[in-house]
Amino acid sequence: MKEFDYRNLEKLTLSYDLLNMLTKIHEYKGKQELYIAAKPEILGKLTDMALIQSTESSNKIEGISTTNGRLREIMEEKSTPRNRDEEEIAGYRDVLKLIHDSHDYIKVIPNDILTLHKNLYNYSAKSYKGKYKSVDNLITEKDFDGKERVRFVPAPAFLTPELMSQLCEQYNQAISKSEIDPLLLIPCFILDFLSIHPFSDGNGRMSRLLTLLLLYKSGYLVGKYISIEKLIETSKQTYYESLKASSFGWSENEQDYTPFVRYLLGVILRAYEGFTERFEVVINQELTPSERLLETLQKSFEPLSRAELEELLPEISRRTIERALSVLQSDNVIEKIGKGRSTKYQFIN
Repeated sequence: MKEFDYRNLEKLTLSYDLLNMLTKIHEYKGKQELYIAAKPEILGKLTDMALIQSTESSNKIEGISTTNGRLREIMEEKSTPRNRDEEEIAGYRDVLKLIHDSHDYIKVIPNDILTLHKNLYNYSAKSYKGKYKSVDNLITEKDFDGKERVRFVPAPAFLTPELMSQLCEQYNQAISKSEIDPLLLIPCFILDFLSIHPFSDGNGRMSRLLTLLLLYKSGYLVGKYISIEKLIETSKQTYYESLKASSFGWSENEQDYTPFVRYLLGVILRAYEGFTERFEVVINQELTPSERLLETLQKSFEPLSRAELEELLPEISRRTIERALSVLQSDNVIEKIGKGRSTKYQFIN
């Protein structure tokens, strides 16, 4: 019988790289709190951008997508979903906003997890929303020849309610004792959740939403401002490899959490590094918006679109970026490449 006993993590011998990542994340967490207090005006744009990127990337990992224009309309709630993909994107948007705004009030218990899953499919007529799987499922992958094979056999459907209850109970007990770093517990919970694979659909997206929920409840708020889901999407192959390595022997209680712990800590650390870099540029440099934009283009190895510049310079408004681009072009300092939506800009050496 599968058991969840996180007390064994107390005896875990941390390798140098894991210990180093934990130390750095703790340091960045303290810095983040100081930066937020010093420059609260930057947070709004960072939050809006992270919401869009997180919703887009988490769904894209599962093959769910729409056009950039439709994505923005849905995120800004200016349009209702037109197809299944957009229904699921809108549902993710709502759950993500709920976690951002009300994480302190969402409990790590089966009922609340089921409610989040139901909300994920709020715009869909799926009969399985908010319910555990009723039939056994498999986790498959395609090899280089395009042939699909079974990668992992999750817990059977009839055991799912009991396993989810035990998982939540053991996690909450471990968190309440404060003897194990939450940064170690959270990846273990997510790995166990994915190994149970409790739903007929939406397990991957739910795992990423739960990752944010658990991080926020433990005071690690970086995912509000830097998209953790986007970082996972850009390292998708490593993400799947670490899950595969850690899930081996799971049913027999012989899994090794270390590969997935290492992966997720790396993602969290990159998010904090990105957050800190953006704030330190603002705090330490007294450059005009045009100078900031020019410096960004000079450092880039490839041309950047206006949307990419907005992402890299969240404290500068879209209108200011447009004006700066116009002035720099007139001065023959930068040049425009492409037309329409494919327009990008580059520094003229």
